[in-house]
Amino acid sequence: MKYYVIKRDGRKVCFDHSKIVNAISRSAKDDNVIVDVEHIATSVENRIKDNYINEITVEEIQDLIEDTLMDLQLEEIKDSYANYRKERTRIRDLKSELMDTVHNIGIETDRDNANVGNNFSSKLLRIASETNKWHNLSKMPKQLAKLHEQGDLYYHDLDSYNLTTNCLHIDTGSVFEKGFNTGYGTIRKPKRIESAAELSCILLQSSQNDMFGGQSHVNFDNDMAPYVDATREEIKIEFAPLKQTLSDDDFNQFVENKLISRIHQAMQGIVYNLNTMHSRAGSQVPFSSLNIGLPTSHDAALVCQIFLEEYEKGLGKNEQPIFPNIIFRVKKGVNRGEGAPYAYLYKLACRVAASRMNPTFMNIDADFNLKYYKKGIIPATMGCRTYICSNVNGPEGPSKRGNNAPTTINLPRIGILAKGNLDTFWKLLDERLELAKASLLHRYQVLKRLKMKDLPFVVGQGLMLGSEGLGPNDSIDPVLKNGSWAIGFIGLAETLVALTGYHHGEDENARELGYRIIEHIRQFTDQTTQDTHMNWSCYATPAEGLSGKFIVQDKERFGIIKGVTDKDYYTNSFHIPVNYSISIIDKIQIEAPFHSMCNAGHISYIELDGYPTKETVEKIINYAYDHTNISYIGINFHLRYCKDCGKTLNEQTHNCPSCGSTNIQGISRVTGYLSLDERFGSGKSAERKDRIAHNGTHIPSYRSIN
Repeated sequence: MKYYVIKRDGRKVCFDHSKIVNAISRSAKDDNVIVDVEHIATSVENRIKDNYINEITVEEIQDLIEDTLMDLQLEEIKDSYANYRKERTRIRDLKSELMDTVHNIGIETDRDNANVGNNFSSKLLRIASETNKWHNLSKMPKQLAKLHEQGDLYYHDLDSYNLTTNCLHIDTGSVFEKGFNTGYGTIRKPKRIESAAELSCILLQSSQNDMFGGQSHVNFDNDMAPYVDATREEIKIEFAPLKQTLSDDDFNQFVENKLISRIHQAMQGIVYNLNTMHSRAGSQVPFSSLNIGLPTSHDAALVCQIFLEEYEKGLGKNEQPIFPNIIFRVKKGVNRGEGAPYAYLYKLACRVAASRMNPTFMNIDADFNLKYYKKGIIPATMGCRTYICSNVNGPEGPSKRGNNAPTTINLPRIGILAKGNLDTFWKLLDERLELAKASLLHRYQVLKRLKMKDLPFVVGQGLMLGSEGLGPNDSIDPVLKNGSWAIGFIGLAETLVALTGYHHGEDENARELGYRIIEHIRQFTDQTTQDTHMNWSCYATPAEGLSGKFIVQDKERFGIIKGVTDKDYYTNSFHIPVNYSISIIDKIQIEAPFHSMCNAGHISYIELDGYPTKETVEKIINYAYDHTNISYIGINFHLRYCKDCGKTLNEQTHNCPSCGSTNIQGISRVTGYLSLDERFGSGKSAERKDRIAHNGTHIPSYRSIN
């Protein structure tokens, strides 16, 4: 008699004896169990004939297999088969979840990344992304996959796990000097500031198409400076006849005026290009950062000044430029303090930050930055807060390097599981650190299979340290060894509440425990660097989409715990909770020590409840850099403007006082980058609503904008 098997989707197929043989064989192989597979399969088939007429479901067959194994007293293979069955169920569930995700993306893209759009290209890329996430989870060791799925660890950009690396500080000057090829012909060294500016954007765009994170110009103003003088000489030649009618001083002033006008056009072009040109199959504009502020020449200072002025102007209708993220590097004696030759640039940067939230500020006098500066290495960072300087395999410094990939630990979950017992907490933390290390070592093994031709621009064109001399079929292993492997964390505040009942903003003992926890992670990464002779670092994870992912899983598992899982997000890295009332001074003092511990990247934010004056911004940065060892700071406030006429608006304004429009745009800083309010993910949207100003008893002044 012919038997039919009813599949889970309702289809009927002919019974196939070999399917049972294969299932038992695979489960036995997983646990190295030796059995007579054919005998077991025949016994199962006989039971089907004895108990079913002409059809049977897949689940019923699986039940009969387990019953047969039990009756035959094959306990070892029974357990192996049960585990095999569970794993197959898990994979089916993943596939089902993937199909649901693809369906939802077709309606609207999610907001894991606040700057990904909702167009065709974005949706197609997100569908490919989700598919490759599933592929990578199914291929990695089961234990590692489960850690990610269950929310103990998070493998950032899982869709890129097998394809590429994270981020890169671009040595723009050296790339320009030798020229580069984007795949369709060689681009020679630029001859004027306009072409240098355009190529700087193309460098960011082309790099991003090879990578999953952001990119920065590591020393933008100084790298652009040679093309200022080249343009000056071009102007002198073009207008040489005027020398017959003008004095030398007047002619030189004419040339400088023309030059400044052209630099303005070039810098305006960068702002416009980086907010309109697209990368990654057209799904987003480049995640770009520019490091400026420490010019070594008059021409570099001109670039720095004019770029800030053009960014301050905004886009066509005064819209806020989202990119690039600007990092203004601050150094006493260079651009800060009495007698500093470029103090005017620092004051300009504070003025622009007071209206545009950019630039952010980096303290070169922080001791861990200063030690490199004294060696002639200027530290840099980017909006995703990537920081890299030390190197056990090559030259130190940020140039041509980045974080290869991060893994983030769900720190609050460890706090919850410890149930207030610190011995248990430290034991669990050490276990998670070892597992995070194992995940990154596995990722390293996967990535080093990539060849130079798989990253044709950033490796093929020599933008990454270690790529020198590599042929198309050579492994990118030398590049990976010059990058870093980052172990990150999220939700220190909630962890401390779970352990002590208080977070580090409200209790000194909790604060000291917080320092010990993050220092422990840093010590682990330092030791791992020695053990593996690879670069490992401690990362204050930005946690954009992740802020709302871990907590959803922990709510389901542990329920609502006051101060821990009673909201829709975990607090960013080591930050004081955004809804906790604290003074600016106290926030700076408490968060400052974490910066030296987090050598893969860090940032602190000062949240203001109105548009500050430039004096307020300068006062905050000066206090932080004069009284603490803090490094990277951003000034946050809610920026709003009318999309129809461009007028800047107060928080309370719902109708534009100039044109009456209700078409109002809000801009906030998500993690390190700015974003449109409506593009926040659910976790960050909830966090945005909870944010209160860090004023306390130290209230800054605010400017009137109406």
